[in-house]
Amino acid sequence: MKTLREPSLHWEAAATAARAAVAHAEQLGVRIHVSVVDRAGLPLAYLRMNGAFLHSEGIAVDKAYTAASFGFATRDWLEVLGDNPRLQIGLPRRERLVVVGGGLPILLDGECVGGIGVSGAAEEQDEACAAAALQAIGAAGYPAAG
Repeated sequence: MKTLREPSLHWEAAATAARAAVAHAEQLGVRIHVSVVDRAGLPLAYLRMNGAFLHSEGIAVDKAYTAASFGFATRDWLEVLGDNPRLQIGLPRRERLVVVGGGLPILLDGECVGGIGVSGAAEEQDEACAAAALQAIGAAGYPAAG
């Protein structure tokens, strides 16, 4: 029988990442939602700060899902779409695909094992919170879209 042994993100690491994102948001003085998913886009951890925008919940979840499913930062989508009108029209209409910053893949030895999505602040602040989360679990680096 053929089987695969793939690395996976543990729920404890996901919880640590979510707490680190919220801690960074507190330092910035912003309120966020943070979602951490595994490689299949399934939720492992989620935190909402009191007073965070209600609509940001779904955006954070979808940023994490997008980052995990493609393995690159959600902010890189504009470069991926480029000048191709079919991509510009078709891909952003896909359900759950987010093309703004704040979603980062979680990489282990260059392989995507999950994603983190942050929403509720400015795009750069969302991404800074997500980057703090990656740093907290030792997954600080991530590639640009290729």
